Amino acid sequence: MNTPAPSAGAPIDRASLPALFAPRGADTHKGSFGTVGIVGGGPGMAGAVLLAGRAALKVGAGKVLVGFAQDAAPLACDPLQPELMLRDARSLLEEDWGITAWVAGCGIGTGPLAANMLSELFVLRHEAPLVLDADGLNLLAQGDIQPNWGPGPVVLTPHPAEAGRLLGLTAAQVQADRRGAAWQLAQRFNAWVVLKGAGTIVCSPDGSRRTNTSGNPGLATAGTGDVLAGMLGSLIGQKLPFDQAVSGAVWLHGAAADALVARGIGPIGLTAGELADAARALRNGR
Repeated sequence: MNTPAPSAGAPIDRASLPALFAPRGADTHKGSFGTVGIVGGGPGMAGAVLLAGRAALKVGAGKVLVGFAQDAAPLACDPLQPELMLRDARSLLEEDWGITAWVAGCGIGTGPLAANMLSELFVLRHEAPLVLDADGLNLLAQGDIQPNWGPGPVVLTPHPAEAGRLLGLTAAQVQADRRGAAWQLAQRFNAWVVLKGAGTIVCSPDGSRRTNTSGNPGLATAGTGDVLAGMLGSLIGQKLPFDQAVSGAVWLHGAAADALVARGIGPIGLTAGELADAARALRNGR
């Protein structure tokens, strides 16, 4: 028998996220704000990890390393964000980079190489927080990887179809009871769950659930999930209080889309790559 779901918490809004807007001290350096490692970007999908990496940098991570799930990194440098450190995933996993949060799955694919990379990451992350997104969730649903990620917090970021595959339900069934589906996933995997969609649900492993208040239909376009994954890894890696980091990334992602629409950018035609700059401005109080 399932444990009864706890009652709902407060909605996620700007006023509930003080850590997101706390000023930085004068005596800080890049090491003060974490190192994010991102694993994904299989053949033909390099853009997914670049979107995640750019977002991680622009919401405040001190350093961001991108590991492509390919034999070699498909490019030596991101021409739009040369601050990103690009590697193949193998070298990223096998060296100690001091990573304070991992993001995995963005564009990684569902083949044996992707499954092997994720299985290795679960072993090698050494309890650093992990955000598992996109094809990482599909591999989990298919049984090609197991949830043996060990101690240390994990955040799962399904959209309704991915949540359905993880629960053996249809997307329509998930949508009919979004809060219940998020709670079931949190119980099953002992993980934080970000169930994406209109009114994204954030559910903690103990079942506490909050509903996001920001966002608009402009987010219904390719790549916005990769941007959210990068934001999550960034705020977690910066060591904000964990609940503030997860809820803060969700709110900031939606609020960035709202700010763009208010400026006449979208919702129709809003692109994922436009979100990170808008999120950075919001975090800096602009």
